[in-house]
Amino acid sequence: FAAAAREAHNQRTACTGNNEWYTPVVYIQAAREVMGGIDLDPASCFIAQKTVDADRHFSAEDDGLKQVWSGRVWLNPPYSQPEIEQFARKLVDEVSAGRVTQAICLTNSATDTAWFHVLGATATAICFPRGRIKFLTPSGVQGAPLMGQAFFYFGQHQGKFESVFSKFGLVLG
Repeated sequence: FAAAAREAHNQRTACTGNNEWYTPVVYIQAAREVMGGIDLDPASCFIAQKTVDADRHFSAEDDGLKQVWSGRVWLNPPYSQPEIEQFARKLVDEVSAGRVTQAICLTNSATDTAWFHVLGATATAICFPRGRIKFLTPSGVQGAPLMGQAFFYFGQHQGKFESVFSKFGLVLG
């Protein structure tokens, strides 16, 4: 029990050094509803794919930052630096190049960071959930994040994003 409690203590990787926190299924289902499916999860692993079930995914070994992204993307990037900024910039580049047609990116709501502004300046809409998302550890224990989160939507279906994600919190677009 003590090990599980330590593992679930918090999800901010600056404190834990752990980038393996998985999104609860309710948010993945919402992303699928908005985008009509998930073609790519570029920052993933075998365990996360049990929930995300993307057509393609890149693990740490594949290094999603070195791959070409395309289609409808779900992105829950590593929250540590410099990875979170690198994934944010990569997503914006792939959207700008037209290879990514829709994307939903889940990050913490660190509104004071450069990477948050990179995503926010390009996103079609942003959802700030009420409360904090209870991420899951590799062993399935819920984590207790230190800060709130944000979902960034990129694509042409802003109304659908707002309709689906407004049940989680405030949507701005």
